[in-house]
Amino acid sequence: MPHSFGYRARTRDMYSRPFRQRGMIKMSTYLTTYKVGDYVDIKCNPAQVKGMPFKHYHGRTGVIYNITKRAVGVRVAKQVNGRIINKHLNVRVEHVVPSKCQNELLERIKANELAKKAAKESGEKVLLKRQPKQPNTGFTIERKDDILTIQPIPFSDLV
Repeated sequence: MPHSFGYRARTRDMYSRPFRQRGMIKMSTYLTTYKVGDYVDIKCNPAQVKGMPFKHYHGRTGVIYNITKRAVGVRVAKQVNGRIINKHLNVRVEHVVPSKCQNELLERIKANELAKKAAKESGEKVLLKRQPKQPNTGFTIERKDDILTIQPIPFSDLV
């Protein structure tokens, strides 16, 4: 067959819904509140064709810069040749999911604030930077009884 270069070419698996999640879109998709500056993941929902972004942006993370009645404006970084361009997309809320990319950072900030507060009260210095995993500490194994040495029996032909 001839090779097709359409707008949705090679999206058979990309736009397919997960197992047992096909059909109508959940109401929670529409009831999710978004604010300007929130991080969102663009994840195209094939049940709603309107407001769907181009396939290149499927799976990308961006920042909301505009909110309308049914859609949000998302700023996504796209690499074109050697430079990175901020693309502004108007995407319906069905094709957007709140991102979890900031969760670890926010948890670490809260933990650091608590550690700083505790260190200030106790008067000691605390290290707040992330440290790489250190090698395991060395240890010795104590033996319980004497070592038994085993040697092979020399070969003897019994013929």
